[in-house]
Amino acid sequence: MKKIGILFGQENTFPQAFVDRINRKNPPGIFAEFVTIGKVLQGESSGYAVIVDRISQDVPFYRAYLKNAAASGTAVINNPFWWSADDKFFNNALAEKIGVRVPRTALLPSFQLPNNTTNQSFRNLIYPLHWQEIFDYVGFPAYLKPFDGGGWRDVYRLSDKEEFYNIHQKTGQLVMMLQEEIDFTSYYRCYCIGGKHVHIMPYNPRHPHHERYQATFDTPPAVLEEITRATLALNQHLGYDFNTVEFAVRGDVPYAIDFCNPAPDADIHSIGKDNFEWIVETSAQYAIERAMAQEPEKDNLTWGKFIHRDIQKKITAD
Repeated sequence: MKKIGILFGQENTFPQAFVDRINRKNPPGIFAEFVTIGKVLQGESSGYAVIVDRISQDVPFYRAYLKNAAASGTAVINNPFWWSADDKFFNNALAEKIGVRVPRTALLPSFQLPNNTTNQSFRNLIYPLHWQEIFDYVGFPAYLKPFDGGGWRDVYRLSDKEEFYNIHQKTGQLVMMLQEEIDFTSYYRCYCIGGKHVHIMPYNPRHPHHERYQATFDTPPAVLEEITRATLALNQHLGYDFNTVEFAVRGDVPYAIDFCNPAPDADIHSIGKDNFEWIVETSAQYAIERAMAQEPEKDNLTWGKFIHRDIQKKITAD
């Protein structure tokens, strides 16, 4: 019997619906449950064929547990090794290389020195930075946001460089990025499951949080087709099994704003019944597929095209 587990924190509606949907389908030799952990011993199997991870971004113990589980053949959704390595600034750099439009973005060192460092730790950094060149590249208005953060925490809209200097000094040890504002005419959040299933949802970040999915836009079909193409390309290259991509559409040009959301909101009370039904059904079916394909003691993780490309380059060079 193969087990599918879901590892989660404070959320309620999605985990229960996910488990119930799989067990209602009753696939032969497969059942689903909430993950339970009594001990974690090196190299010991987790007992799960598949684990859907919804919480390890906030709990380092869980991230280490999932890596150990993967070493014994658990198919972890999403890959905990890649998730540990990824960040939003790299995402933007990769997007440019694969033909997905993104806002102009610059990476900034933290305003305060990280713990256990001194000025001598930054002897390779020119100070002050070439601020005017950065401002000319990004432009204003702009957004200041963490390079690896989630949601809307520590995100600031800035009107000019004076406001930037004032706000940046309040960000402490956070590594931030300064990003061009896309003044959008429409906005979409897209679920992507398994690098092959896309669900486009109108979304308006200008609305209060509980009303953001209550949005409608008149967008040409060609733009929606490009959003689908870009969503698939990003997730296939990054290797995410479960993710959301946000697009701001300026004119008829979609820009990928945020696509490092491997534990995206899936609560029925915020995304609505129709979107909830899609994510529960699609993720449940995908988890079953992964369980059926899972082979004990082998690597059952998803590795994106970016990693495969570099591996192939090394093989060719050797």
